[in-house]
Amino acid sequence: MAEQAVRSEAPALSARSVDYVVGLLFLVYLLNYLDRQIVNILAEPIKRELGLADWQLGLMTGLAFAVFYTFLGIPLARYADRPRTNRGRLIAVCLAIWSAMTALCGLAGNFLQLLAARIGVGVGEAGCSPAAHSLISELVPKARRATAMGVYSLGIPLGKLVGMAVGGVVAQTLGWRLAFIAVGLPGVALAALTWFTLPRPPPRPMAEEAPIQPLREAFADLARVRTFWWISLGGAFMAFVSYGQTAFMGSFFIRVHGLSVGEAGVLLGVALGLAGAAGTWFGGRSADLAARKDPRAYVSIPAAAAGAGGLLFGAAVLAQGVWPALVLLSLAGALNAIWYGPIFATVQGLVPPEQRATAAAVHLFVVNLVGLGLGPLAFGAISDALNTGWSLGGWRVAGLGPEEGLRYALLCGTGLAALALACFWRAARTIGPELEARNADD
Repeated sequence: MAEQAVRSEAPALSARSVDYVVGLLFLVYLLNYLDRQIVNILAEPIKRELGLADWQLGLMTGLAFAVFYTFLGIPLARYADRPRTNRGRLIAVCLAIWSAMTALCGLAGNFLQLLAARIGVGVGEAGCSPAAHSLISELVPKARRATAMGVYSLGIPLGKLVGMAVGGVVAQTLGWRLAFIAVGLPGVALAALTWFTLPRPPPRPMAEEAPIQPLREAFADLARVRTFWWISLGGAFMAFVSYGQTAFMGSFFIRVHGLSVGEAGVLLGVALGLAGAAGTWFGGRSADLAARKDPRAYVSIPAAAAGAGGLLFGAAVLAQGVWPALVLLSLAGALNAIWYGPIFATVQGLVPPEQRATAAAVHLFVVNLVGLGLGPLAFGAISDALNTGWSLGGWRVAGLGPEEGLRYALLCGTGLAALALACFWRAARTIGPELEARNADD
């Protein structure tokens, strides 16, 4: 009992140290998303050099990455949930792996080699977010957790900005291979910084250091939390639309609006990156403030944003000029990024500390297997079908061509935003009682 008391009273990290942890994890996540998404702006030059179809681009950017990313995420999260695991060093090792594999993409000589390297990126990235979510939730008070998750999630839109802008410019001047190498190698240096400087949180009380809960029991506990599954399904629909459309957005502006890869990279990076950053920060901050009066704000704000964002994206795809399309796309990007902070924070708030990394991994499993795994592949397959046309019985449907085929393929996905809205709205029925029950147990 004396040892337990000593362990329970271990000094907390200072506010400055907590800010450093959140800031460093944001940089790690920025590289995570940069290395994951840079292939989108490089899709057209890769397609031309390697002679690929759109479905192959979708497979490379989505399913091949997502299968390994999602399935490895759960065992790595279980390891992160062990009381004595150094989660910072786990993140550092994963960062070094995915950064090296991103650089190797630039050495690929054919589709299968590039596919294998992209799989390696997914293997490395699988260990990042569950451990990072767990660390942030352990260090940041509940009242500011959505804001902190929003800061961490700024890595998504700013990763898009850097990836599209740097990738597009480097590809335009030096080729797509050097673009992969240029964004991959800095991650190795950041991995070393993370290994040596990311502080460990104070030890958990001895009462929380019992042997890790069996996976079957952890799943059984999660199965009873209805809010968790509604927000995971809503996030999956949002990710399906976001990943699927983003995978071909560079190709869309190159094919339909006649931009070069460099122009598309810079314009899309700035438009989606800055707008997405604003939406991500606003989502976390507004949810924390509104939830002081009503915890349903954690899901009602993302629900409203999903509906409005889907409509604006449809308008952006149908716009006839570059600048109207970019303005509408920026507004849609800001709204479609609002859900990250509130939903990630809700996942962490619904489970006890020793299950946080596991819950994050299961949530990301659902979101990314559906969204990242199937979104780009589905949009690529639809684009190919609309491009070349198809036969049905004795009827032949003429193709629309690569420009309009891609336009209407992207438009097909906007309706799924309504399904995300419905799932988030449904979660509003249960989130209050389930968060209250979790807080009572704490």
